[in-house]
Amino acid sequence: MFKKEIYRQRRDRLKNLIKSGLVVLPANSAAPFTSKDECYPFRQDSTFLYFTGIDLPDCFVLLDIDNDKEWICGDDNPAEAAFWTGKTPSVSDYAQKSAIDNHGKLNTVNEVIEKAVQSGQSIHFLPPYQESVYSKLRELLGYSRTQLQASVSTALIKAVVKLRSVKDELEIKEIEAAVNIAHKMHSTAMIMAMPGAHEQDIKGVIEGIAVSKGGALSFQPIVTIRGDILHNPRYTNTLESDSLLIVDAGAETAMHYASDITRTIPVGRSFTRMQRALYQVALKANEDAIAAVKPGIPFLEVHRIASATIARGLKDLGLMKGDPEEAVARGAHALFFPHGLGHMLGLDTHDMDSLGEDNVGYSSEFTRSDQFGLKSLRLAKPLETGNVITIEPGIYFIDPLIDAWKRENKFADFINYNQVELYRGTGGIRIEDDVLVTETGVRVLGDPIPKSVKELEDF
Repeated sequence: MFKKEIYRQRRDRLKNLIKSGLVVLPANSAAPFTSKDECYPFRQDSTFLYFTGIDLPDCFVLLDIDNDKEWICGDDNPAEAAFWTGKTPSVSDYAQKSAIDNHGKLNTVNEVIEKAVQSGQSIHFLPPYQESVYSKLRELLGYSRTQLQASVSTALIKAVVKLRSVKDELEIKEIEAAVNIAHKMHSTAMIMAMPGAHEQDIKGVIEGIAVSKGGALSFQPIVTIRGDILHNPRYTNTLESDSLLIVDAGAETAMHYASDITRTIPVGRSFTRMQRALYQVALKANEDAIAAVKPGIPFLEVHRIASATIARGLKDLGLMKGDPEEAVARGAHALFFPHGLGHMLGLDTHDMDSLGEDNVGYSSEFTRSDQFGLKSLRLAKPLETGNVITIEPGIYFIDPLIDAWKRENKFADFINYNQVELYRGTGGIRIEDDVLVTETGVRVLGDPIPKSVKELEDF
């Protein structure tokens, strides 16, 4: 945990933004895996962590803004549990660590909420995503599922997004530590990326690195020579000479701050001529996008800069034609780059995703497009100093997408389908870095991870 004053200050800022009412922050529960005694590894709700630092399941923090009172409510482990798990901190211990003045048993939540309802106090809670939290809130408030969903606090969502979007120095330090764990994960994968190696072996080793540093994976990694499957969940392939291995992986520190890095690695010692040409285009898109990052620039514009770099590069290779800017405006480049450029990063890999992508990445001035590819952009609004974001352009040759567009002769003014056929089987290339928006521009976080052609081949 950070120092307790940090959490008190965060809660004070939240209360100042909300102004009145009762804020209800539920912790997550441990989720059963094969039985009630065999659970998935517990992961606390990120917003609960942000305002309390408390990694305890099945408790509540209540912020009564009108009466300036705070509680943490939960039940201590029974004494006999220490026989199995060792002595654990009590709820009062956690209250002290987080500078919460009042603590009580779990049934105290019912008393506080009942009093708030009787007095006509507004009750603020975030959209629950864990079924156990849904059930607890419905029971406490007496709502149906539909009523609960309709009663989610928009004011609380906006306040949490505003506070969590801007990282302080302590958070940046944690994220950078997570990036440096990812450095070890990715450099190890580069060493292992030889013909005959197995995807599952590489996945297992890099997961072990994340765990060995006191944390965990920040998400289930992509480790595949089938880069044309954007979120390939399988690790069944054997690496073949002249294939490309995409490793999209990150670590989570013990305090749950995340990294998210992607590298595309030539299997063996070098890229083929065709791979090298495509890789250079993707790398330039990555570099151009990073160079464009600064406070005030809409991330939508950064995405368009990367997209235009890809369109120009693919035109030079004969895969695209016509005016690259017009091609991007109409969405023709999305045959090769069908996803968004990046997203917020912090206590979640897709930071604050549980609060709704549009609430986090869009605004009244920047609404989501319905254009293929562009509609997958998670972040569009202007960047602020203190944002931590990912930059991850890619180039892919996805057979079902190529087949569908070719049948329709879609964007024939911009796509040279005969040339595209020569590149089938290339798979995919993605290059991702985690960057901080500074007062004057941008800083790439962590120790440099090889990404130029020369760096990768030398490594």
